[in-house]
Amino acid sequence: MAQMRIGLLIALTTSLVACGESARLQVSDGMGATPELPAPNKTLIPTVNIAPAIGWPAGGKPVAAKGTQVKAFAEGLDHPRWLYVLPNGDVLVAETNAPPKPDDSQGIKGWIAEKVMKRAGAGVPSANRITLLRDADHDGVAEMRVPFIENLNSPFGMALVGNTLYVADTDKLLRFAYTEGAMQLRDPGQKVVDLPGGPLNHHWTKNVIVSPDGSKLYVTVGSNSNVGENGLDQERGRAAIWEVDPASGRQRLFATGLRNPNGLAWEPHSGALWTAVNERDEIGSDLVPDYITSVKDGGFYGWPYSYYGQHVDARVDPQDPAKVASALVPDFAVGPHTASLGLTFITPGTLPAPFNQGALIGQHGSWNRKPLSGYKVLFVPFDDSGKPNGQPVDLLGGFVNDEGKAMGRPVGVVADGHGGVLVADDVGNVVWRVAKTGQ
Repeated sequence: MAQMRIGLLIALTTSLVACGESARLQVSDGMGATPELPAPNKTLIPTVNIAPAIGWPAGGKPVAAKGTQVKAFAEGLDHPRWLYVLPNGDVLVAETNAPPKPDDSQGIKGWIAEKVMKRAGAGVPSANRITLLRDADHDGVAEMRVPFIENLNSPFGMALVGNTLYVADTDKLLRFAYTEGAMQLRDPGQKVVDLPGGPLNHHWTKNVIVSPDGSKLYVTVGSNSNVGENGLDQERGRAAIWEVDPASGRQRLFATGLRNPNGLAWEPHSGALWTAVNERDEIGSDLVPDYITSVKDGGFYGWPYSYYGQHVDARVDPQDPAKVASALVPDFAVGPHTASLGLTFITPGTLPAPFNQGALIGQHGSWNRKPLSGYKVLFVPFDDSGKPNGQPVDLLGGFVNDEGKAMGRPVGVVADGHGGVLVADDVGNVVWRVAKTGQ
């Protein structure tokens, strides 16, 4: 009986949404340095349109762009979301999912959101593990797989500094002693600093990257709500990138107003820190575009009061005109509701033209847009000045079948150092490898 009620409520919600709004613009209209930003279209019931997760059929795989090929680097993983390549070529994959969040599923809206996420393949328990993959013969397939660190708490980002490996759990940053070539770390790890977590933990993923000189760490912390509806007291230290001194554990807010930053990468020409950010939902299929942007020390990027500079979000009360006036405009939009998570820069020679120099973005895919957006790996070309220069191009697609079901959803992306790009697919439970055709 309970299952029947659940099914009926989901069906009712879906049918009501189906009668509601849908996109008036193309996804490409919400891309570039000056994306189209129509008037908000707030509906009584949020648009819910998600590709049900089904996994890949036997022999199935994504569709690679012309001049490239894709094959499975490792299969049969448990919700792989994030990747890190060690100096010796070993690949670390965070097999992870959201921790229990009892305070984040209260009320009808929270309950519906929980059911929708399960339908999207995000309802499985977290393996809480980092696994090591080794491709010793460099044939593009990992022939060795071992648990590297276990018993973590929804791990995500990883970064190596000398002989110290940093791992960002959902509620703390940890350090582990590492020796090159190690197949498993038995060190229990030491806490460097606490990160915002707790029973209300809306955006749970925490990423970490090391500064070029190795002296600082930068950690992403997403917001605890869509637009502050849980109270701004729940947003302390959130919607931000932290700068952490690993030696002392001291931290400060490096940049704020970033609703849900995930990917972090250093642009190779300018040396600037860039991030991929998920913008807000529930004001229409065409708003608000996710983006990638260089991150300025002390910069404020609008959330929750405004988006794309001074575009005020009327749902936020009270407003803060001074903060709105100071909001920076992101560098480059990558489409509304694409759930852009992964971010890495590739250098000439890794992939063929037009993918020879620029940023790769893993787009996990929409739930709040009709029709769907994302569900691909997008390439944004950059010039020698370290700025986007040209139209985005799909590197990897075909994650959604003709029936609108998700066979896979891309998340983390990283160059493997051997002429390929690795992509974590947390619905297909695969790490894919993209390389030049015939490599």
